[in-house]
Amino acid sequence: MSIVIMPYQTRWLGEFKTIGSSLRTALGDLALRIDHIGSTSVPELAAKDVIDIQITVSSLDNPALKGALESCGLTWREEAVFDHIPPGLTLNPDQLEKRFAKMLLPRFANVHIRLEGRFNQRYALLCRDYLRTHAGTREAYAEVKRQLARYFPDNAEAYYDIKDPAFDLFMTGAWEWATLTNWQLGASDA
Repeated sequence: MSIVIMPYQTRWLGEFKTIGSSLRTALGDLALRIDHIGSTSVPELAAKDVIDIQITVSSLDNPALKGALESCGLTWREEAVFDHIPPGLTLNPDQLEKRFAKMLLPRFANVHIRLEGRFNQRYALLCRDYLRTHAGTREAYAEVKRQLARYFPDNAEAYYDIKDPAFDLFMTGAWEWATLTNWQLGASDA
């Protein structure tokens, strides 16, 4: 699949709400939070046409969680997956562990299942909130993605090998902003 970065689409919010509502119904209290994350969650940010969702849970190994997600049409990835460590940080691997599922219908979505309070769970929400409030950073990030897609349209590995550390540079400002503003998690999106 070629990597295509498109201008922000207002339909992305509605698509998340539809999926998020289905997930909330299926998961009930198994999901502590269900949040729209990633580039499609940031108004005015260019993105791939893929909805990213984060489900926050108290346990990654609950069999009921897997069954509930599969009942929504998601394909569950059995093995543990780990998010990358931003350069300069030393973190225990458990701070980066997650599970992952994909939805193909009614639309393509990536579902990241992370533990409450872990670094990777908070990082995804801080990224989103920071980009929503910082237009200059949002535009610079969009340009990085557009150029990477231009140079590596059929090489996802190269795209992410460069995009992830580039984004970590933007996050330096997000950490400072979070401290200055006493940033806290808002309410769950679904």
